[in-house]
Amino acid sequence: MSTTAAHAAALSITLDGTPLLTDATLTLTPGHVTAITGPSGAGKTTLLRALAGALPPGAHVAAGTLTVLGHDILALPPEDLRDLRRHKLAFVGQDPGSALNPRMRVAHLVTETATDRRGTSVPDLLRAVHLPAGEGLEHRRTGNLSGGQQRRVALARALARQPAVLLLDEPTAGLDAALRDDIADLLRAIAAGDAIAIAFTSHDPDFVARCADDVLVLRPERPATTPRTPATPPAPARARASADTVPVVEVTALDAHVGTGRSRRRVLTGLDLTLRTGTLTGITGPSGCGKTTLLRTLAGLHRPEAGRISLGGEHLAATYRRRGRDQRRRIQLVPQDPLGALNPAHTVGATLARPLKLHFAAPADSRGDRVAALLTAVGLAPDHAARYPHELSGGQRQRVSIARALAAEPDVLLCDEITSALDADTADGIMDLLRDLRDGRGLAVVLVSHDLPMVAAHADAVLTLGGSDGALLTDNRPAPSPVRR
Repeated sequence: MSTTAAHAAALSITLDGTPLLTDATLTLTPGHVTAITGPSGAGKTTLLRALAGALPPGAHVAAGTLTVLGHDILALPPEDLRDLRRHKLAFVGQDPGSALNPRMRVAHLVTETATDRRGTSVPDLLRAVHLPAGEGLEHRRTGNLSGGQQRRVALARALARQPAVLLLDEPTAGLDAALRDDIADLLRAIAAGDAIAIAFTSHDPDFVARCADDVLVLRPERPATTPRTPATPPAPARARASADTVPVVEVTALDAHVGTGRSRRRVLTGLDLTLRTGTLTGITGPSGCGKTTLLRTLAGLHRPEAGRISLGGEHLAATYRRRGRDQRRRIQLVPQDPLGALNPAHTVGATLARPLKLHFAAPADSRGDRVAALLTAVGLAPDHAARYPHELSGGQRQRVSIARALAAEPDVLLCDEITSALDADTADGIMDLLRDLRDGRGLAVVLVSHDLPMVAAHADAVLTLGGSDGALLTDNRPAPSPVRR
């Protein structure tokens, strides 16, 4: 067996003259785990996609060389590249849910590309990635899984192929700390036991330290974002749930289920929740406990079984389509999967202009200035308006997703793991942005996150979901530390 599975030497990649990756040198070895780290926009995902032979359209190698399993992978004919991916190379992207066929059940997804379909044990693979076997999960479709569960299904699907090289983009984004440790131990066991060369990107230093044999730190050639002017000067820290805040959303006795038939299960039971102007409510709990379901229910994208939701004292219909246009505008969701939520055929500018036209009938000649202002507000340069989603880093896509929600000028912003795939500095910038919006606009923010220190540092109240049977365990209490750092 070769001692080198892949090698990049002084690799630089550009897209229409814009550097995506600069001077990266990397060696992947069978049985070893390699971490690729660095700030958002440094080129981590670009390097991983290059190793998979899947650069975005228009991107090309400006300098350096790249070989994977003895091939110049970026020069392989399409048929040979498909064969290599089919048998020896597996890639799990940063937004794995968007790559899973929503019409297929978990069992079919896992075995679809397996080396030995009949000999592949779906329960064993699900247990290997710490998903419950024997509880009907293999019969569910991906729409009935949490983001963390989708991520682990994608990993099980990759492992079923028994690849020689396994590439993972932010494999622990959206997972709680215990699962992150389990995935770290799993990757080390897979690399050592099956002599697989594993490379992953991550912003989590603890995960990298626990898992990686080698670490490559990438640096962007130029800053990925531009300095952002705060919406308002920072306000003094206020008391939690202070008297000057008013309820904007009230939830009473909410019940919700996921799945259908024998895979149906309850995730929310008797939930009471009040969201107040200018506050941030943190939602925590283990993967699969119903955090995303709660946000989707508030947004009208998941029908609850029972309970009542009101907005500004008025009853809110259970489904998005039955709500009025102004009600839909006032509650905006920033999903965990920004790539899957952004139309790949539309530029950033077109994406941000759409809500301006839909909700405010903004004339065409004024939308450009408003789009530029939205991009600046989330720390991106106005020229990002001309880019497409695939031309952005994960952090940049997340900021665009936030900007699109802000374009509707909502009263409530629902944020699902929006910092899980971001480096620490970028995540801090996003949280500072949310603070400015709360202070300047009185926005009520709901933040789903597994990052407990971050939630404790920024939240006015914390709601913890959990329970071994998927039922709700509520703890709507003030966060245990100062409102702001």
